[in-house]
Amino acid sequence: MDLLSIIKVARPGFWPTQLWFFVLPFAGRNLFGSPAFWLGCVYVCFPLGLLIYGWNDLGDAVTDAANPRKDSWLFGARPDAELRHRLPWIIAVSQIPFAIAFVWIGGPILLLWFIAVGLANYTYNNLNFKSRPGLDLLNQGGYLLVLVLSSWLCGVPQIGLAALLFGALFAMHSHLFGQLMDVDEDKLQGRHSTAIQIGVRGSKLLLVAMLVLESIIAATSFRYQWVAWFLAAGAAFFLFDALLGPRRYPLRFCQFFFIGWNVIVILSMHYVWKYDVFLISPSN
Repeated sequence: MDLLSIIKVARPGFWPTQLWFFVLPFAGRNLFGSPAFWLGCVYVCFPLGLLIYGWNDLGDAVTDAANPRKDSWLFGARPDAELRHRLPWIIAVSQIPFAIAFVWIGGPILLLWFIAVGLANYTYNNLNFKSRPGLDLLNQGGYLLVLVLSSWLCGVPQIGLAALLFGALFAMHSHLFGQLMDVDEDKLQGRHSTAIQIGVRGSKLLLVAMLVLESIIAATSFRYQWVAWFLAAGAAFFLFDALLGPRRYPLRFCQFFFIGWNVIVILSMHYVWKYDVFLISPSN
């Protein structure tokens, strides 16, 4: 067990998207001199990633052992028995200094935030929402807690209802795409995810429906129409894929897709922040 193995558990390939969510509510505000902002940026990458994905890895050792995507910086670790044994303590210790700092900065309400994050992960892993079709997708709405953290920790207004709905749908369609990449491995291990329950083609069509709905929200609520067009293009791609594409995605495609996605997220982060692409609530 070493530090690099622990970092891999936190899935660095997902950090840009988590950070993108965190900066969304700031909408052009200059918080770069705020210690709270930088603490939040660090937390939503490593400690939060360790909590979410490390907790998940504790229950997925058998499935991950047969998954060729695992043991990578993009898609997460394949922790050995020693690391799995120590992982609950590592996760807990990584949360404590941030919990103390957040409560000191933002007040006791931040304790409620940590409780909510714990409940979201408990239901997914320990109550087995991960293997209950429908609930596995709805549970991904927990990623909106990253937006709540931005508001409570840094004292900025929350983004509007349309953007919150957009964020929830985005998290759900991303999770469904992940299930499609793992559908055979999950099925072999007896998991009953949404992708397994409705099949590969049904899942791809559901993914298209989510992207279309996100596109409609973007076209009617957000400041720049390119967001809607980008999502519509994604819906068109996955519709073509559902009708004529391969049953499942090759590993190389998954790797290039996620690398490309991270490039888009990193390049768009400053633009989205500076120009307030996602309209914030009227209270701003």
